[in-house]
Amino acid sequence: MDEEIWEDRSEGFGERLLGLLLDRARHLPPQLIAPLIAEEVARIGGRDVSILLQDYAQELLVPLPGRKLHVSQPEPVSNSPAGRAFLRGEVVEVAQAHGGLRMYLPLLDGSDTVGVMALSVDTVGEDDRRLLTRLSCLVADLLVTKNAYTDQFFQARRREPMSVSAEIQWSLLPPLSMSVPQFDVAGILEPAYRVAGDSFDYALNDNILHAAVIDAMGHGLDAATMATVAVGAYRHARRVFVGLAEKYAFMNDAISRQFGPDHFVTAQLMHINITTGEMELVNAGHPAPLLIRDGRVVRQLESATTLPVGFGGQEPRIKEHALRPGDRVLCYTDGIIEEHLAGSDLFGEERLVDCVNRLGQEPSQGVRADLRLLSHVLKSERGGRTSDDATLFMIEWRGGAADHLAVLD
Repeated sequence: MDEEIWEDRSEGFGERLLGLLLDRARHLPPQLIAPLIAEEVARIGGRDVSILLQDYAQELLVPLPGRKLHVSQPEPVSNSPAGRAFLRGEVVEVAQAHGGLRMYLPLLDGSDTVGVMALSVDTVGEDDRRLLTRLSCLVADLLVTKNAYTDQFFQARRREPMSVSAEIQWSLLPPLSMSVPQFDVAGILEPAYRVAGDSFDYALNDNILHAAVIDAMGHGLDAATMATVAVGAYRHARRVFVGLAEKYAFMNDAISRQFGPDHFVTAQLMHINITTGEMELVNAGHPAPLLIRDGRVVRQLESATTLPVGFGGQEPRIKEHALRPGDRVLCYTDGIIEEHLAGSDLFGEERLVDCVNRLGQEPSQGVRADLRLLSHVLKSERGGRTSDDATLFMIEWRGGAADHLAVLD
């Protein structure tokens, strides 16, 4: 019987294996999920299983500790097989000197990559690849689900102490990336372990992508508290109202009532029709987004002047823009351009645009990978310093029908 199971890689075997994993995982505490995954991989002939999770700075893939897991050194996101699998969302196979393969499978929760599953096999066929790919997707779902019940995964991802304000901000964030046929979005926060007042949020409702980038004044817990109220008010308004003007008014009322007249939040609020590329923008005291076309910044996406959230009262004026397929919209907070360099010069928007254009000459690796690289290059160009929150958020619009069922045809 055992030999038949080892040789059988049919759809029926795969269904039984994945079903068994689901049935057992429902009742297990979080710390036993990893050993269960290792057991299931062994049934397909895999060994030395590692679950690698991205650290908060998006520099390393760190191994999740656990019984029956292979725990090695962290692997860099840049220039490693695990990193390629993570950034591209594709399976990477590396031949081993002693024979066999080391496989790196992206852990995709929807379209967001939460980590990588690495394992070794002597041989692998197409049925094995199909089954392991499906297994990795199920593993990602299990990790995301169990993540809400334990601190184990948070602790594995930390590479240095985290401030209370950063704890709050990371708990507010949506998934760092989303990809559907019509568009990609991705965001990144710096400094990862000390961020306080910056945040972003998005949601796809029918054929409208709702997105917001905010920067609460101040530092530390005061800024984190204000950002929490701003994001909470934005989400509530998004789920009740339709227009950007109502969202702005609701956020403005929440900030002014809670914190008084001397506190404010700058914000960008956007609607993008994912079928037509029509974009509506309210810019409330924030640096204007950059429009990137064919790898180069072509202009700022200007909008009529609107007071920061908390200082408002008048209805904001909404600016409309038309995106072309392949266009990217880059939003950023003032911590990117207001960092002081040696000699007290500000980094400035001109240097930001120059970095975007230089990187745009290289082949794109996808929005998430490109944004991560841009963030790290900008930090290096600023002398490795991030004295204020510095957030980047990018949208790439590709267009096409919004009927998601068409993807299944």
